[in-house]
Amino acid sequence: MNVLLSHARLSLRLAALLLPFCLAGCAAGFDPKPMASVPFRDRAVTQADSGVRVTTAVPDAKESRELFGVSLYKKGIQPVWIEIENSTGADVLFLPFGVDSDYYSPLEVAALNRKRSARQQAEQLFFLNGVDLAIRPGETRSGFVFTNLDQGTKAFNVDIFNDDDTWQFTFFVSVPGLATDHGNVDFKTLYPDDRITHYTDAAEFIEALQQLPCCVKDSKGENNGDPLNLVIIGEPLDIYYAVIRAAWDETEVVSAASGMKTAMAFITGGKYRYSPVSSLYVFGRRQDIALQRIRENINERNHFRLWLAPMTFQGQSVWIGQISRDIGVRFTRKTITTHKIDPDVDETREFLIENLAYNQVLSQFAYVGGVGAAPIDSPRGNLTGDPYFTDGLRAVIWIPSKPKDLQDVRYIEWSDPED
Repeated sequence: MNVLLSHARLSLRLAALLLPFCLAGCAAGFDPKPMASVPFRDRAVTQADSGVRVTTAVPDAKESRELFGVSLYKKGIQPVWIEIENSTGADVLFLPFGVDSDYYSPLEVAALNRKRSARQQAEQLFFLNGVDLAIRPGETRSGFVFTNLDQGTKAFNVDIFNDDDTWQFTFFVSVPGLATDHGNVDFKTLYPDDRITHYTDAAEFIEALQQLPCCVKDSKGENNGDPLNLVIIGEPLDIYYAVIRAAWDETEVVSAASGMKTAMAFITGGKYRYSPVSSLYVFGRRQDIALQRIRENINERNHFRLWLAPMTFQGQSVWIGQISRDIGVRFTRKTITTHKIDPDVDETREFLIENLAYNQVLSQFAYVGGVGAAPIDSPRGNLTGDPYFTDGLRAVIWIPSKPKDLQDVRYIEWSDPED
């Protein structure tokens, strides 16, 4: 610990020596704006615990270009600004590994500036704006960690420690620029108060869940599609943080721009983490939220859709949902191409339970009926003709407001998948 602190202090003294050269040289061929003139810190988020206060903000693509004179987002790099205030009586140490285990060093990012005339100024700028590792008692230090790009919501940890204690903070920071499909949904006004049924008794709630529609519908409400095999209990913000923590990505709205990105990813076999999903319907409306976990190319992903239901259980919101796994692409007459789903939709349902449990965002789970069984030798079809088989059960998933250890996850015996 003491060796690390000494090394960090040496870096601070070196940065102080370089500062006059940076201020004198940044005018020629290199024109980043002063930090005070770029308003990204208006969106700052702060957390504090036991004498340590951490404030973070994430510049968007335009702000990053203004701050550093380089289009970092086009390089897949996202600066994260972190300010640490140490009000304890001892030195503390911050390690950027918790923010991003594959972070870029300041001089590595500076090397992306291809203008040789500005290379030295860029190196000085990025070096001076790196985060200080050591913060002495009574000091406040700030700077940037250069991370891999995440759009929509940036999730990361800030871990601080010394010889006697540790401080762990988890942040979810909204970054402008990604038009998500759930961005314009006002969950508070989806239903008038007199349309919401509040359940406290488990037996009555189970019966209500079993009476919900079995499957999604097309836009006309005429044909059944994928099974509604999920029920999630929790508040919107808790669910949102849970799925981001579990490495699910938001989906972009369908637009000309997102369509072009989808087409390019399809042609090149590349990855498009935020690719739109098609609209499916429950309660007469398209999904309220869609999320996905993509593999190395756009044709393979897990994705699920959620609709807020007009009910609560023991004071918490209830969501009905559909999850499936895309395993490839096939040609159709209507849409030219469409994703092909894994016919074992129950396996994908179980994947979500495992995924949430391992990421400490599942408190308990159960199963209820309502989908209707479809055996493997007599499968049903979704709206694009893909067959699927299922035991007919829905997974009921409770999302906690605070992390829950895996060994503390509780299984409630409402219905057994083995029955």
